[in-house]
Amino acid sequence: MLVSPSGPTKPERVARGIELLTGWGLRPVLGPNAFARHGYFAGADALRAADLNAAFADPEVRGVLCTRGGYGAQRIVDEIDMATVRSDPKVVAGFSDITALQLALWRGARLATVHGPGAAWLDARTPPVSAESLRAALMGTEPVVVKRVETEQTAPVLVPGTATGPLIGGNLSLLVSSVGTADFPDLRGAILLVEDVAEAPYKVDRMLTHLRRAGALDGVAGVAVGQFTDCADGWDVPVSTVLAERLGDLGVPVLGGLPIGHGTGQLTVPVGTPATLDADGGVLTVSPGVT
Repeated sequence: MLVSPSGPTKPERVARGIELLTGWGLRPVLGPNAFARHGYFAGADALRAADLNAAFADPEVRGVLCTRGGYGAQRIVDEIDMATVRSDPKVVAGFSDITALQLALWRGARLATVHGPGAAWLDARTPPVSAESLRAALMGTEPVVVKRVETEQTAPVLVPGTATGPLIGGNLSLLVSSVGTADFPDLRGAILLVEDVAEAPYKVDRMLTHLRRAGALDGVAGVAVGQFTDCADGWDVPVSTVLAERLGDLGVPVLGGLPIGHGTGQLTVPVGTPATLDADGGVLTVSPGVT
């Protein structure tokens, strides 16, 4: 089922997503309110929550694919019927604002989810390599391997070493917005995944400093740094410099340059499953999110 827990989506982009999913042998169906709109939300809170709960409760639905991010998931996560999620676990895919939903599902049901493109598909940003990556994560049972790309803006962010632990995280802004709530995850022994879009370097600095001062990064095993897209301002300080400074002295391996996030060629990874971060070899290997 395709649902819109956050911002309003475009039917033509969802149509392209349906075309892709159908080509993989899946049978996508639209949530009743997938195209609703209420200001900057895809419908009122009650409608968005109802679509999620309907998808989790329907035994015929085996996957819940979010159309896009935007804003709004945090407003409805407390309405999710976690008992139903626990009784019939399903694969849930999305990213950006959907990080809030994924954190809630991890807290409430220990549900591993999939951090990848939404069903409102845009070929210019998510070419065939992105489509194949999403298909493999949704439908395959092999480990997901993501390699560092030297041309990615965050590629200079690197602290040698190897770490193992569950891969937890996603969008940095949503992680920080969850501090102080029940949904903020315990990162001790985990590999933290971070990515973001349209955040000035000083704002990235502020968010990472917040996590540090809150003690949220104490005991983290490693950090996987994805794409920080369109993160620039007039101060001529690259976001990679900020990331290296705020993450480089944690005493754990850090691997940047991973094509995970809002950039072109976005790849998909499970979150909540065991992972190995090999900063020396430039590889993140994540156990599958489906069985």
